[in-house]
Amino acid sequence: MTAPAQAVPAAPGSASVPLHEKATPRERHAWYLYDFGNSAYAAVILLAVYATYFKDQVVGGERGSWLWGLSIGIAMLVVAISSPILGAIADFSASKKRFLFAATAMSCLFTALLFFTQKGTIFIGMLFFVLAEIGYRGAQVFYDGLLPELGEPDDLAGISGKGWAIGSAGGIVCLIIILPMIMFLKGPLTVRLTFPITALFFALSTVPLFLRLRERAVAQTLPAGENYFTVGFRRLWQTMRATRHYRELWKFMMAFLVYNDGIIMALDFAAIMGAVLFGVSQTQLIILMVILQATSVAGAYLFGMLAHRVGSKRTLLISVVMMLGCVLGLYFIQSLAGFFVIAALAGFALTGVQSVSRTLVATFSPAGRGAEFFGFFSVAGRTSSFIGPTVYGFVASRAARAYLAAGREVLAAEQAGQRVAILSIAVFLVVGLLLLLRVNETEGRAAALTAADPVKG
Repeated sequence: MTAPAQAVPAAPGSASVPLHEKATPRERHAWYLYDFGNSAYAAVILLAVYATYFKDQVVGGERGSWLWGLSIGIAMLVVAISSPILGAIADFSASKKRFLFAATAMSCLFTALLFFTQKGTIFIGMLFFVLAEIGYRGAQVFYDGLLPELGEPDDLAGISGKGWAIGSAGGIVCLIIILPMIMFLKGPLTVRLTFPITALFFALSTVPLFLRLRERAVAQTLPAGENYFTVGFRRLWQTMRATRHYRELWKFMMAFLVYNDGIIMALDFAAIMGAVLFGVSQTQLIILMVILQATSVAGAYLFGMLAHRVGSKRTLLISVVMMLGCVLGLYFIQSLAGFFVIAALAGFALTGVQSVSRTLVATFSPAGRGAEFFGFFSVAGRTSSFIGPTVYGFVASRAARAYLAAGREVLAAEQAGQRVAILSIAVFLVVGLLLLLRVNETEGRAAALTAADPVKG
């Protein structure tokens, strides 16, 4: 049972949040269902289908790995630049749901348009994916920004974990829907049909949130002579000036920026690793992703409960170490069965990393400024999402070319390049782990609860 809500000083000019007014179970379920839908996008587009379709069919060869990483990097860079200012505007105007709707609609539209990508259509294959990815990643800023309004700080780990678990279940459901198509109706057209199906699944799952979840923040009146963009930039500058008060949050952001590189690299290239290293077919890949999503459900629930009992930082350390073990195992294994086992364990671990990281940001954020601080969180996440996949694609491509020049056959050279790139994932995880050890969770929570007015401070 949580303690009674206490008044938390909010910054003037920021949207006030009545923390005593808890979200209803119906509203929380609507929030969970959004994760149910957007995880279908991640499962089909990023993991099971479009990644390998783009590499092997749209582009072909080792160049596909490089262009896939570049596409992800471009999308992440756009979101990293835009999300802090848009988050600040969304908080001030109490319009997180409106921003969320626009970003979601953008992602669903361009996910559906991936149907028109075919062999050789590299430009539209990259363009439509980049725009879908910008919408998908940008929407997460406003979706996550609603998390602090759903409960008391001590409840957020459980709420976040349940959201990840239900989201992973959504990925499973969508993969099961498209699996019979891939198995029995073979050919590029069938693969392309999975993209509008995924877009529709994503869109329908978001409807309850927009109809049922009430945004509790209160819109503020624009000062004379200002517009939302000038207010957004001013709030952003004020927050930057107040960084000393949120030292633990920024230390955590730095750690997250680095270890999240490793997580994103593993996620975005999992399908390509499987196809290149172990010859995983499209059907096998979908089955693998169903297994991965299933272990993700378990990981989200268990790590959420563990965070509530022993603290978010300790739980996060455990999950990052577990992920590091999976990556090192992936470098050494030689069998398809071993790859399936590693992927299942990685699904369990990486969900803990992502869910608990989101919880820490929510607990380190002052009242009424959730979207703004999740905007900064997005900068760290999208910067790492830009750096990590770009580094992986570059390393894999360059190493493969070097092995080719040394006389290896094409497939052997590409496989060797992938294994070299896998080691780069481990480097990011180790450095991020060391930075995470420096974060003091207790001080971070205290700073959020005693947040000073950044205008006056």
